[in-house]
Amino acid sequence: MQLLDWKETNLNINTPYDDVFRTLLMDCRQLIIPIINEIFGTNYSGKETVILKENEIFLKYPDSSSKKRITDSSLLISTVQKAAHYHIECQSTSDGSMLIRMYEYGSQIALKDGIYKDGVLEVYFPESAVLYLRHTKHTPDQMTIRIHTSGGSISYDIPTLKVQAYSIEDIFSKNLLFLLPFYIFTFEKQLPRLEADSYQRQQLKKFYADITIKLDRLCYKGELDEYTKKTLCQMSEKVLDSIASKYDAVRKEVREVMGGNILEYEAKTILLRGREEGREEGRKEGQEEAAHRMFEAGFSPQDISNILKIDLEKLNFLKESPK
Repeated sequence: MQLLDWKETNLNINTPYDDVFRTLLMDCRQLIIPIINEIFGTNYSGKETVILKENEIFLKYPDSSSKKRITDSSLLISTVQKAAHYHIECQSTSDGSMLIRMYEYGSQIALKDGIYKDGVLEVYFPESAVLYLRHTKHTPDQMTIRIHTSGGSISYDIPTLKVQAYSIEDIFSKNLLFLLPFYIFTFEKQLPRLEADSYQRQQLKKFYADITIKLDRLCYKGELDEYTKKTLCQMSEKVLDSIASKYDAVRKEVREVMGGNILEYEAKTILLRGREEGREEGRKEGQEEAAHRMFEAGFSPQDISNILKIDLEKLNFLKESPK
């Protein structure tokens, strides 16, 4: 058993990852709804109203000092029936003081909306969770704060979501696009090897090219708007710049994709050309042009087949044919 010291939490450290989390929440707030569905087992449609609450709180300590803290998120999801309050923190590493901070934040959030009447103060703790960018086998799926009072004990459960536990297929199938900028954490331990191996960097580049194509397909279907797509790409670059700050070649390769070079000829040509011309011929021509460009960029026939959904026999024909 470990006794905890309140001084452990007397810090206010902000990271680039916190900034990315808050930017996504501010600029693309509807993306948080599928995350909440995944964490809490809710079934919001994604069309609900997301209301961002004030995220500054002031904590007072036994030595009479006080600190301003900024929570990563305090928000309401409003439906016709009710509005539910959620509080989610983004954490890059497992921290022994995490539960203390979650209790501090939760209690302060609850007090802000407390109701006093006839000698009774009613407070409503938000549904809280932690989004872990890194995790180990010891990172729990759920943390618990147990509060003991003279009137009995209650448990305040705090589920966790581990970003690296999700494949890119999971993210797109479950619409967890909010996690995309943090996906580079999956490759964190491989960065030294990727920096030294140009072939593996090309594989990483192709992986991110496929992500940008998936995003453009969502735009084409009307399931994602261009502003949100651009924000996801920009925030991905910001996380990349921080986590791969020592790996110039890796940053360059991924930035070329997320910055738009491949995105331009993939998305605009493959998806939008057919949409603009409104005919099957336009879509076919767009695919063929994209295939030629991908050959020039060094993509293998199998990679191109997987991305453009063109059979290998036709691709081999296109490879030998002049543009």
